[in-house]
Amino acid sequence: MPANEGIYHQPVMAAQVLNWLGVRPGGAYVDCTLGDAGHATAILEASAPDGRVLGLDADPEAVPPATERLRRFGDRAVVVNANFGTVASQAHTHGFVPADGVLFDLGLSSRQLDAEERGFSFRRSAPLDMRFTPVGRSAADLVNGLPERELADLIYALGEEPRSRRIARAIVAARPLTDAIALADVVARASGYRRGRTHPATRTFQALRMATNDELGNLRRGLSQAASVLNTGGRLVTIAYHSVEDREVKRFVNSGEVRPVVKRVLKPEAEEIARNRRSRSARMRVAEHTPG
Repeated sequence: MPANEGIYHQPVMAAQVLNWLGVRPGGAYVDCTLGDAGHATAILEASAPDGRVLGLDADPEAVPPATERLRRFGDRAVVVNANFGTVASQAHTHGFVPADGVLFDLGLSSRQLDAEERGFSFRRSAPLDMRFTPVGRSAADLVNGLPERELADLIYALGEEPRSRRIARAIVAARPLTDAIALADVVARASGYRRGRTHPATRTFQALRMATNDELGNLRRGLSQAASVLNTGGRLVTIAYHSVEDREVKRFVNSGEVRPVVKRVLKPEAEEIARNRRSRSARMRVAEHTPG
């Protein structure tokens, strides 16, 4: 194990990923959410000596550390700064068609949450940005620019926040808001929730991040494109951490473009949850490409 291995984000359900992807020597795999390359590393080790991985990440800051971590695998690892909404073109460009497996591990990495200047976390004072890439509108633009009703609808649809209307009303009254903690405080007071294991602003921040990065739109495009590049019998494995994304994955898996391999959702083992709290909300689904 490299000396710096321990500093990386711990991959969720790694053993299940290898099993359900059917990783084998010589296989070609696409990791659509490379992050710290934990899953990619496991796939490359399990597919030695000649398996390959194409790793995509929309966050340009994720690319250098992931590239460094995968350097020991040489040209078996290809790292690209790209959104998984373009997975088909990236797979064609880099010679990963047909692919034997495609992985989506959705959500934020610990590295992103810890980046104080990004504004993803409601526990730190930081600019209210939340963009994976430094282009387009930020979360601050949404918070300070959307009409109250549109803001409430966004928080309800993407955050599943039942108190979205009172939260949106409070946000509009407190404008302008440009700091993550300031927004979190407004949301917490307006929500009326007691502070417990889940912060009262969790759902609102989720909704703003997803809207800022068009996460559902990119997920729809990415899933369909992933199916188009899979080999016959190739596996699609997804890990979602909340019901908004999981419902989108379930809809796609049952749409006919792929065939469900396991009809029920798969969850981490108790031992993993005890070791890695982030895994407790993980929901895995598995499908495969079938001809015609």
